[in-house]
Amino acid sequence: MSDPLIFSILLAVLLVMLAAGTWVAVSLLALALFAMTFFANAPQGLVLATSLWGHSHSWSLASLPLFILMGEILLRSRLSQDMFSGLAPWLGRVPGRLLHVNVLGCAIFAAVSGSSAATAATIGRMSVPELTERGYPQSLILGTLAGSATLGFLIPPSIILIVYGVATEQSIARLFMAGVLPGIMLVALFGGYVSLRAMLSPSIIPEESQSFTLREKLHASRRLIPVMLLILGVIGSIYSGVASPTDAAAVGVILSTLLAFASGGFNWTSFREALMSATRTSCMIAFILMGAAFLAIAMGFTGIPRNLAAWIGGMELSPAALLVALTIFFIVLGCFLDGISVVVLTTSIILPMVEAVGIDPMWFGIYLVLVVEMSQITPPVGFNLFVIQGLTGVDILRVAKAALPFFGLLLLAVLLISVFPGLVTWLPEAMANR
Repeated sequence: MSDPLIFSILLAVLLVMLAAGTWVAVSLLALALFAMTFFANAPQGLVLATSLWGHSHSWSLASLPLFILMGEILLRSRLSQDMFSGLAPWLGRVPGRLLHVNVLGCAIFAAVSGSSAATAATIGRMSVPELTERGYPQSLILGTLAGSATLGFLIPPSIILIVYGVATEQSIARLFMAGVLPGIMLVALFGGYVSLRAMLSPSIIPEESQSFTLREKLHASRRLIPVMLLILGVIGSIYSGVASPTDAAAVGVILSTLLAFASGGFNWTSFREALMSATRTSCMIAFILMGAAFLAIAMGFTGIPRNLAAWIGGMELSPAALLVALTIFFIVLGCFLDGISVVVLTTSIILPMVEAVGIDPMWFGIYLVLVVEMSQITPPVGFNLFVIQGLTGVDILRVAKAALPFFGLLLLAVLLISVFPGLVTWLPEAMANR
């Protein structure tokens, strides 16, 4: 049986299970067992046990529940409301107004957590209730959140860049530097899209009730001080080398708890509610991650990702044609696998053909991250879509539709770094020349 036919069968099975209302994690686990039973020769029980255990106690994932708890604490305190109150006077005249909080908030938090899922969960807990209450359209609330949360893969420290650097023996420090300018470019593209939508359809953005003088704006900005202290505490502990992202997540929980109690309106009952909610969200995400990990291993046993990559390599394409083919390949694969699994399963096969046509492996790493970011907002296995669905209860197809424009902006970003590779290479080269 050919690989495209097997791929189509597996995709159909997954869609049927999801349409039947089966839990996402259970669907992924069942699909992996189905693939290994009919299309691979491997001991299903042994692989299931070892993969679930191996991916359930990873220290690098320990920051995820901590950052989610930090978001839950902020949600139940006055700090999230204070952030909006402090930003509202400054953004009242900007097209799109407070929708830019999603973009900027995700960019800042991505620089803290390195995780797309943690960014979506934390910023979503803070922004969705506030923006909904203020009357912003649901499609733009969910779209800006789903799209901007993908910045967790690109803006350093990025978990997926670390995975790529280890797999390809590239300098992780240089990869981090290479991700800075493309990350800023994406923030500008997302913010520009929000402004353009607001200018084309001004009626969809609610009017702010009052205008502010410069003195009033500065006075309102004092509400941002606790949030800025929290950001400085977490980011500062990482970039100063004092703490790892996981340690910094613990610092964030402690600081957010202290600031929440100090701001008033937060008590031990609120803390227990935050803890229980964070536990439920973390378990949901962890269960899906384990299912995705087992599915990635099952796909490896079937050989489909390797065979598809080898098939592309055998076509002897030019660098530009190869990138177009790889973009389509990764988008299709990203509809089926999580981003890190895509990198792990295909890098060893694809990198030699990339180097053979003269493409810089460091540049290709940023390109790969941008394409993998698309997989976070593409159904049926777009992880950001599942996280936002779990947070809001909105149907996943509606979330995917809201995120579609940001998928297009990610494609535009891929085109821009292809036409202007200096966006990726300039900072690492400057660092090397110091």
